[in-house]
Amino acid sequence: MILAHDVDGDGPAVLLLHSGVCDRRMWQPLLPALTRAHRVVRPDLRGFGDSPLPGEVYADADDLAALLDSLGVAEAAVVGSSYGGRVAMELATRHPGRVSSLVLLCPAYRGVDPDEELQAFGAEEDRLLEAGDVEGAVQLNVRTFLGPDADEATADRVAQMQRRSFAVQLAADALEPGPQPERVEVDPSRLAAPTLVVSGALDLAHFGEVATVLATQVPGAEHVELPWAGHLPSLERPDEVAAMLLEALERQSEVRTS
Repeated sequence: MILAHDVDGDGPAVLLLHSGVCDRRMWQPLLPALTRAHRVVRPDLRGFGDSPLPGEVYADADDLAALLDSLGVAEAAVVGSSYGGRVAMELATRHPGRVSSLVLLCPAYRGVDPDEELQAFGAEEDRLLEAGDVEGAVQLNVRTFLGPDADEATADRVAQMQRRSFAVQLAADALEPGPQPERVEVDPSRLAAPTLVVSGALDLAHFGEVATVLATQVPGAEHVELPWAGHLPSLERPDEVAAMLLEALERQSEVRTS
């Protein structure tokens, strides 16, 4: 299937991959800056936004390769937030020729085990969903993952996106057979694209550890820690993150052509 998506602007392609508490709408505040010189592709991964979650075997990386094929995009710079960061690395692993560079914003990564804090969050989310308190689970995610610089309107938008994702994913739980995501193992030491890893000083400790590990293991990776950021910096200070992304994309392009 072709993922739901939007395409804006013209120029070198940039693929934006949303976090697990959001969908492609999370990137809207960055579009005015990014589309001045780039063709920006924003998909909803399966189970988020307008992309359904059918009962079949799939891999997010393959879905993205198929989307790029449908758009005639040979390769793209890939920016991934949280879960989207993990998927970005899976795409670079499974289809390395499609990824010209990587920017990983507070990425998820299976190679670092969750700590007690993250396990406690997961257990509480499961408890709320099993009790039928979807709204409680929505608000738990908003409180946990948005940093202090996010305003009330941003919190409301994140809640709307998370609410939608729960609706799609809970509906898929009733399918027989259910969705069967294929696990794509990532070896950071084999990622060949120029990579910037971004972490937030106010994020959960687990994601700070992930950023440190990836910055150490990905060849030539840069690491920037934002002192003001929680887990979703592109929503907390979109103008600053847009400027950082544009600078990183230009620098990575120069590295590739030097």
